[in-house]
Amino acid sequence: MQIFAVGGSVRDELLGLPVQDRDYVVVGATAEELLARGFRPVGKDFPVFLHPSTHDEYALARTERKTSPGYKGFVFHTAPDVSLADDLARRDLTINAIARAADGSLVDPYHGVDDLAARVLRHVGPAFVEDPVRVLRLARFAARFTDFTVAPETMALIRQLVDNGELDHLVAERVWQEFAKGLMEACPSRMFEVLRDGGALVRLLPEVDRLWGVPQRADYHPEVDTGVHVMMVVDQSAQRGCPLAVRFAALLHDLGKGTTPATDLPRHPGHEERSVALVGAVCSRLKVPAECRDLALMVARHHGQIHRGPELTAAAIVRLFEATDALRRPARFEQLLAACACDYHGRLGWQEVAYPAPAIFRQALAQVRRVDAAAIARACREPAQIAARLHVARVAAVREALAVG
Repeated sequence: MQIFAVGGSVRDELLGLPVQDRDYVVVGATAEELLARGFRPVGKDFPVFLHPSTHDEYALARTERKTSPGYKGFVFHTAPDVSLADDLARRDLTINAIARAADGSLVDPYHGVDDLAARVLRHVGPAFVEDPVRVLRLARFAARFTDFTVAPETMALIRQLVDNGELDHLVAERVWQEFAKGLMEACPSRMFEVLRDGGALVRLLPEVDRLWGVPQRADYHPEVDTGVHVMMVVDQSAQRGCPLAVRFAALLHDLGKGTTPATDLPRHPGHEERSVALVGAVCSRLKVPAECRDLALMVARHHGQIHRGPELTAAAIVRLFEATDALRRPARFEQLLAACACDYHGRLGWQEVAYPAPAIFRQALAQVRRVDAAAIARACREPAQIAARLHVARVAAVREALAVG
């Protein structure tokens, strides 16, 4: 029995990065032998075991054979005669197909070390096209390793995989899982740009893909189209360390611009309403979690109003608080403001421009929260009038705090 460290831990050590998880492959052993040593089985599709003390994952060396379309259409084979090279051959990228032996020596049959040095993301072999998830993983690695490029021959394989219709077999939950991981990387725009270059984005997120080539308002720099703007907004959300819900909302906030009639360009009137419908469709198709879905819908619907904060009347501000449930969910309203700040600064030369809207809304919300709703309810003889009187009191509080109409 031989045990090798494999995958991300070896790659990250060679890059000088912190190692999050350690995975191992076991060569020359059976499941029965690992069970006898106290390892606990966890794998369903193939034998994976947890170490009895460290709880690291140990997988028996295996090969795989494509039997049907989709990422689940594989038959796995494990046996003591499966070699380390056989196991590494099934991996996606050369930089993930490096193993380290117990003595510290490297096993690198596919020249992953060279590709690490050259900063290249390259597929291990032609079997790359058999698993559509690998397209998403590759794009996600491009978002993480921002100074790496995708090898031209690997990009050609992505296009082949797309043309073969393999992406059509991806289940929504897996697509969302990979998008969520990619959005949390250092430069998430690279994920979507790689997917777009490979022809995959139009299959997975056509609503985002169609934003490229759509002009922005002239005063937002005519050379930056809506697709580029959205990528700048998404990267702003990463640079600011925003949570997943904000990053997802940043990605989808302008979808309606992709359906603006040509006669209305480049002003995009009514794009917020169109965006809401498209965001709803995306979230339904990808089975997006409620927290991310609700914020994305809210940002799509209200980001224009947030930007116009300095111009709004007190009544309009209170109506916005009521529409977004800001009093009961102030943390979510803060996420709305964060996404809008990313949108505002996601333009050429606007990164350092002052954005007054968040401070205005925070001040106004603080005043509204001081209104004694219970006292107003007690003083109201007709319960049906409570909401109206509470609204009036809140408008007065905002008007006094901000000195607005």
